Amino acid sequence: MRRILLQVALLAVLAAPLGALATTVGPGSARAQVDDVDAGRELFLTGCVSCHGPDGVGTDQGPTLIGVGAAAADFMLRTGRMPLAVPGQQPPRKEPAYNDADITYLVAYVASLGPGPDIPDVDPQRGDMAVGGELYRENCAACHQAAGSGGALSYGRHAPSLHQATATEIGEAPRIGPGQMPVFGPEVLSDSDLDSIALYVLQLDDPADPGGLSLGRIGPVAEGFVGILIGLGTLIVVARWVTRSRHQRLAEATEVDR
Repeated sequence: MRRILLQVALLAVLAAPLGALATTVGPGSARAQVDDVDAGRELFLTGCVSCHGPDGVGTDQGPTLIGVGAAAADFMLRTGRMPLAVPGQQPPRKEPAYNDADITYLVAYVASLGPGPDIPDVDPQRGDMAVGGELYRENCAACHQAAGSGGALSYGRHAPSLHQATATEIGEAPRIGPGQMPVFGPEVLSDSDLDSIALYVLQLDDPADPGGLSLGRIGPVAEGFVGILIGLGTLIVVARWVTRSRHQRLAEATEVDR
């Protein structure tokens, strides 16, 4: 009996610190999350409700935010695409309207409206440059251009330049499909694929240019134009020189015959 009492006492002593930790960390963390959501709601009611409606249900000026997830809110706010000055237009990238703390609060509130994609954990150091280049050419280059400089789309829209994008933003965009961009879920692009794409896209900001002049790094169109201009121009000059020399020789021969 004494042995059983000693075991119970020992378990009570060991459980006390764990109970204190759960009391201090667990509820505190939950309380912090609730506070973030509450702070985000206050910001939402002052800066977002006119377009996205009460509780993010959407209006004729803006879509619903229910179920878009933390990734969509974080992407739109950190790239400055939201809030949008003129509803209906394609939101351009600009400086964020909110600071980091306020963005954290707004993201927490939007995420609380319904389940959606979380902010991905993107680390380019885990990626593979060759894999990233192949994935980019297969899935991204058609719209964002080979050098990541962006390009025109249908209905007056455009694919934006990727030269200002951070690794996290590069990972968020495929998961949420902003604008006309399709959604690339984990079954299409895995988390490791996002690491590799981020690594490749980030190096597009300052590639090595081993072939010579960068020509603005806007892809093969500029290279082809320069090739045609220089090549065709050289051929014209050579042809003009050859024909002029021949005509000159003929003229001199005619003068001699006279």
